[in-house]
Amino acid sequence: MSKEFNISHFDEYREDNRREVKKANGGLPNSLWDTYSAFANCYGGVIILGVKEEEDGSWRTTGLKNAAKLRKDFWDTINNPKKVNLNLLSDDDIQTYTIGADKNVVMVIHVPMAKREQKPVYINNDIFNGTFRRNFEGDYHCTRLQVKAMLRDQTERTMDMEILEKVSIEDLNYDTIHGYRNSHRTLKEGHPFERLSDREYLRSIGAAAISHEDGELHPTAAGMLMFGNEYDIVRHFPEYFLD
Repeated sequence: MSKEFNISHFDEYREDNRREVKKANGGLPNSLWDTYSAFANCYGGVIILGVKEEEDGSWRTTGLKNAAKLRKDFWDTINNPKKVNLNLLSDDDIQTYTIGADKNVVMVIHVPMAKREQKPVYINNDIFNGTFRRNFEGDYHCTRLQVKAMLRDQTERTMDMEILEKVSIEDLNYDTIHGYRNSHRTLKEGHPFERLSDREYLRSIGAAAISHEDGELHPTAAGMLMFGNEYDIVRHFPEYFLD
């Protein structure tokens, strides 16, 4: 999410649907968790602590008195299921910076977009009153209908749907893929899939999917088992044995 925040562009930023600033002078503000839920349920974003928004929309650093304690409080809270139902963050998602002549310390929290099966992300152990969404520069409560829509959109993920994020789509065996496509053509002549490129075809049959991490196409577990080379298959599935 580095494109959402770069310290060298600090003076150019304004609050919008992907960026939010909070002073946090007295510790973690309660509204931080509304924003966490809102970003997670929409497109992700960054929360910057130790910064005030001026009347003209510009940002001014106010600094954090004890960034180390604030960071610990944040991790303690986000891992408390009574406060937040799901922690989407890893250690790399929080950075601190020293800005300006006053050497004010600010903390930047990168919130990723939750996957469909993880939504809704909510707070205070209350799915209907604690679920938020982001509109422009504000956090708004989701309606019951919006929460129910997220619940309906959840899909039960089976093992074969797992995206192999570290595997390139080019690592699949394309001789096998073309053989499978030829068999498909024979069985279902004139099927619309005939017009698709190999990449589009693999995605259409569930053998590949777009990763939320890098936005690239990668094999799924099913695609690897069906079209992978044996040495690649056993690397990901050590108990694989074709009888």
